[in-house]
Amino acid sequence: MSKPRLEGKVAVITGAAGGIGGASARLFLSEGAQITVTDLDETRLTDLAALGALALRQDVTEEARWREVVDATVEKFGRLDILVNNAGIAIGGNIEKATLDEFRTTQAVNVESVFLGCREAVRVMKGAGGSIINISSVAGIVGDASSAAYCASKGAVRLLSKSVALYCARMGYNIRCNSVHPAFTQTAMVEDLIVAARDPNRIREGLRRAIPLGRFGQAEEIAAAILYLASDESAFTTGAELVLDGGLTAG
Repeated sequence: MSKPRLEGKVAVITGAAGGIGGASARLFLSEGAQITVTDLDETRLTDLAALGALALRQDVTEEARWREVVDATVEKFGRLDILVNNAGIAIGGNIEKATLDEFRTTQAVNVESVFLGCREAVRVMKGAGGSIINISSVAGIVGDASSAAYCASKGAVRLLSKSVALYCARMGYNIRCNSVHPAFTQTAMVEDLIVAARDPNRIREGLRRAIPLGRFGQAEEIAAAILYLASDESAFTTGAELVLDGGLTAG
C-alpha cells in the first residue's frame, strides 16, 4: 500500500463547510493530513470535526482572527504545512450595475482575506517551509462582462500569489504559493448565481455549452488538483496558475 500523500502534514482550509473547501478537507483527511477547517457557519463543519478536524468559526476578513486560527492550529498540531485560501463570494454585476459597497465587500472577502492568510502562513512556515494554495477562478484569467467585482478580485488573487511565491523563493523560505483557477463548478455558490438569474435554465445551459467538455466541474476534481499542490509531488511548482476549466480558455 502506498504512503498517504499528506502523511505528517498539517493544513488550514477556509470556507470548508461545502463545495471545493469541503471536498478538499475530506480528501486531505483521507490522505493522512491533520487539518483545521474554518467557516462563518461553524455548525456546518460538524461532519469534519467528527472525522478529527479542528473546526473553528472564522470571518476571513478579520485580521485578528487569522492570527488566532493559525496559532490555534500550531498549538493543537505542532506546525502548519499547508494553507488553502478557499473562502470566497460571488456577487454579480456589470460595471454599470455593480455598487461600490458590493465591490468593496467582494475585495474584502476574496482578496484581503487571501493577503491576511498568506501573511500569517508565511509567519509560521518560514522555518520549515510549506505550501500556500489560493483559490482564484477562470475569471482571474479571462474577463466576464457581468462580474466586474468578481473578476477584479480573482485577478488580484492570481498576481498576489505570484508575488508571495517570488518573495518566499528569494528569501529562501521554501514556501511555495500557487493559484487554482476553476471554471463553473457544481457548488452551492455557482447554483445560487444561476438561480438568481431571470431565466436559470437558459443560463445553466449557456454556461454548460461554453465549456468544451460540455459539463460543469465537480468539487472533487478541483480538490484533487489542490491535493497535488499541497503534496511534495509539486515541490518544484511555485508561482503557477493551475487552470481547471474543461477547455474554456483553450480557444
